[in-house]
Amino acid sequence: MTEESRYLIELATRNALAYTSLPGARAAMLSGSAAEGESDRWSDIDMMIYYDELPCDEALNAAREQNGGSERIWQAGDRDNGVLMEAYRVNGVECQVVHATVAAWERDMATVLEQHVVDSPLQKALSGLLYAIPLYGNELIAEWKARAAAYPDGLRDKMVMRHLTFFPIWGIEERFFSRDATLWFHQVRVEILQNVLGALAGLNRVYYTTFQFKHAASFISQLKLAPENLNERIEEALAACNQEAVPKLEALVRETLALVERELPHLDTSTAGRRIDHKPEPWTMGNDKLAGA
Repeated sequence: MTEESRYLIELATRNALAYTSLPGARAAMLSGSAAEGESDRWSDIDMMIYYDELPCDEALNAAREQNGGSERIWQAGDRDNGVLMEAYRVNGVECQVVHATVAAWERDMATVLEQHVVDSPLQKALSGLLYAIPLYGNELIAEWKARAAAYPDGLRDKMVMRHLTFFPIWGIEERFFSRDATLWFHQVRVEILQNVLGALAGLNRVYYTTFQFKHAASFISQLKLAPENLNERIEEALAACNQEAVPKLEALVRETLALVERELPHLDTSTAGRRIDHKPEPWTMGNDKLAGA
């Protein structure tokens, strides 16, 4: 754990007291890089406070002032939906605080864990929950951690199938690069790699979202079922020039699909297989006149 992480944990622990003393406070936890032990001097505090009912604005203002907080940098959320967010600085550190009702948070958890919605930044919140440091209400947080740790089969399957949607650039390489489409290629390159990670995340029952994706090497280290040297190969595919990147991308995609077919034979991956094998041929201009000419 870095020295900066220890400092942020201490600051967050102190800041949480101003909120957990409010009526209806049920739990508080610290997530983000501080909880992971990876903070540096650019890191902020990601703290969540949970209540039976959200405190009034006056109470939240008083708690911020009690913490020695600056004027708000930003605020967002919807009180009617049970979630408010704010950010302010304490001793130069940006403190991002989510205020949510227990009901709202459990509803959001169910969106992923029960409804299996895969395209949601809530997966980042569930990932953060697993390594979050409880600051208050340890028993309730332990229950949530247990729910999040039980990654459901349905979510696994939907994650895998959602991300087996690769644009087969290797099948149309000549046509693609003859059209001055460099910017499009960079977009495709990133999307292919994001889908590789998404499919592998589902296969390994690891929460994943492209939203503010950071600490790639640490994330990839959790993927026990993955192509060899995945992190290094992703870096190479990103750094390579356009034509050199194409076979690197294709190899990662084919190895990922092979892993899915081996580990999850009940999934129908035929569409994904046909798509990555697709290779249209150019047409030729014949000598015969067009019909009707």
